[in-house]
Order: sequence, then C-alpha cells, then structure tokens
Amino acid sequence: MPGNELQELVARGMKAANSGRTAAALECFERAVKLQSTPVNWSYLAFCVARERQQFEHATRLCEEAVRREPRSSVLYLNLGKVYLLSGRKDDAIRTFRQGLLYERNTLIESELRRLGLRKPPVLNFLAREHPVNKYLGIMLKKLKIR
Repeated sequence: MPGNELQELVARGMKAANSGRTAAALECFERAVKLQSTPVNWSYLAFCVARERQQFEHATRLCEEAVRREPRSSVLYLNLGKVYLLSGRKDDAIRTFRQGLLYERNTLIESELRRLGLRKPPVLNFLAREHPVNKYLGIMLKKLKIR
C-alpha cells in the first residue's frame, strides 16, 4: 500500500507542478520525500519551495544535489532551470536546460526554451550582434538555409 500511495502522490504532485499549481504540488512532494527520498522528489520539492516560499538558495542547493546524484535525468535539469529562472539567473537557466537536452529529449524543456525566445549566437562572435556585417550575414545565411 505505501508504494501505491507514493506513486499516487508523486503523479499528483508532478501534474500539479507542471500545470502551475505549485502549492498543491508542494504538499504532495513534502509527503513524498518523507516516504521515499529520490532525486526526482527532491527536485520537484525544491522547485515548489522556490516558487511558493521564494527560498531560492535552498531550492538551488537541493536541485543541484539531485542533479549530482542522478546526472542523466532531464527532469532534474528542468526543475533546476526553473529555479534559476525564478531567482533571476536566466543565463544559468538556459545553460541548464540545454544540458538536460543532451541526455534525453524533454518536451517541457523545449517549451521553456521556446518561451524564453532564444536567439542564435552572432555569425561573427568578435563583432557585436547589432553590427551590420553580422546582421546581413545572418540574414543571407538564413535565406540560403545554411543557418
């Protein structure tokens, strides 16, 4: 019975967290962590703590520890990236999302990256993005479908 209860708690918590109801998810993951301490449970708990209680440093430490314990799970990178976003660390979040995609495809990470509206790096990185040479090279390469 405890296994079924745990699975139900985790599933309900994930659904709530992914739909933006982090207060409900926080309750689920606080109970789930007591029943079974896994990196995924800690990662979701950390995201909920960051969102609901604004305890960004604590949440970041929990997520980073979860990633350290299970480095090939993209869900952990998703939650760490979300915590970074909540704490105003957009560059770290983008780097973390991309790192998570190296291990496995994750549609939630892909949608976060799309939502952030990422731009490709400039063609010539030693020139400013707004430099006319970079602008027109980028336009040409895009039309030629090289970039």
